[in-house]
Amino acid sequence: MLYYLFEYLDKTLDVPGTGVFQYITFRSSLALLLSLLLSTIYGKRIISFLQRQQVGETVRELGLAGQNEKAGTPTMGGLIIIFATLVPVILFAKLHNIYIVLLIVTTLWMGTIGFIDDYIKIFKKDKEGLKGIFKVVGQVGLGLIVGTVLYFSPAVTVRTDTSTSDIFKVTTTGTVILPAPVEEKSTATTIPFFKNNEFDYAELLAWTGEGYEKWAWLIFIPVVIFIITAVSNGANLTDGIDGLAAGTSAVSVLALGIFTFVSGNIIFSNYLNIMYIPNSGEMTVFIAAFVGSLIGFLWYNSYPASVFMGDTGSLTIGGIIAVLAIAVRKEMLIPLLCGIFLVENLSVVLQVSYFKYTKKRFGEGRRIFLMSPLHHHYQKKGYHESKIVTRFWIVAIMLAILSIVTLKLR
Repeated sequence: MLYYLFEYLDKTLDVPGTGVFQYITFRSSLALLLSLLLSTIYGKRIISFLQRQQVGETVRELGLAGQNEKAGTPTMGGLIIIFATLVPVILFAKLHNIYIVLLIVTTLWMGTIGFIDDYIKIFKKDKEGLKGIFKVVGQVGLGLIVGTVLYFSPAVTVRTDTSTSDIFKVTTTGTVILPAPVEEKSTATTIPFFKNNEFDYAELLAWTGEGYEKWAWLIFIPVVIFIITAVSNGANLTDGIDGLAAGTSAVSVLALGIFTFVSGNIIFSNYLNIMYIPNSGEMTVFIAAFVGSLIGFLWYNSYPASVFMGDTGSLTIGGIIAVLAIAVRKEMLIPLLCGIFLVENLSVVLQVSYFKYTKKRFGEGRRIFLMSPLHHHYQKKGYHESKIVTRFWIVAIMLAILSIVTLKLR
């Protein structure tokens, strides 16, 4: 909202200094600072409120060291993340931007699903929480919304020709501004580590004959649904020990912020020879607020945690990361950028599959890991929580750097 106020002051009343709000970097900095303040200052009040409402964690007996001490620790701390993200976004972002609208919808949608799950666990005394089928329905619903908007909205376009030589031409009489290259609707995405690395989902239907492009949504929307469901579940599984999900997510989101900023800036897009996505740079403001809220949440969630994010936070984090990656056409980087989520997911799938297979074949279930998800395996081996979390953070940083390097390493 403040963006529109300062735009009015600048363009209508010509108030000196108010034009600074036109700069994404300035508004992103304010969003980051405000989200940090909100999450650290008001986070304590939210935790106190949760304690008064007796919103305490119910711990299942898993035989892990220090597990019983966590009983009664307030959960639903994801409310801190949601609050500290949305307030700066509403104040500093362009609320008419289609990408900002989608991210706000994602935050509220996934936050609601997670909140319902936590509510059932705590107040209905049902440790299973919201039935898995209903979670999946909610994730698929969000995927349908995001996929449909990104595919059909005229505000979502790309431009592969970012050469400024096609815009400005110097003649003997001066500089002539030529018509800008056309922005177009496209289902193109980026394949990391390859030259000429753009891949169009529509090409998968080329075998159907002429006019196949108009049916690209049959591929694109299911892909979006799959990514949102997979990443949100991955974040949910990663949220198992103090500071793990929030810290690794902050690293991944920060890397996505770099991708977003350069993809939404025609100068950087041209220099890096990457796809230019008009209006996507505005997501940098949201990302700054989101990173600030995650770091601020770590103030209370680091070992020993004063609050847990619960599904309210973990499902929201996963949904936002997925939508950001899809919007900036970097979804194929998710296995690398969110490698921690991927490994946590795979450890559960492998553990369950191998246990069922060996039980059917040998009559006795066997395990690959001491316990899944993977972070519990290391707990069982005797590693302290803080050591596990710190090492996972280091791995997340390495994966984020490698992801950023793909801008030039092809």
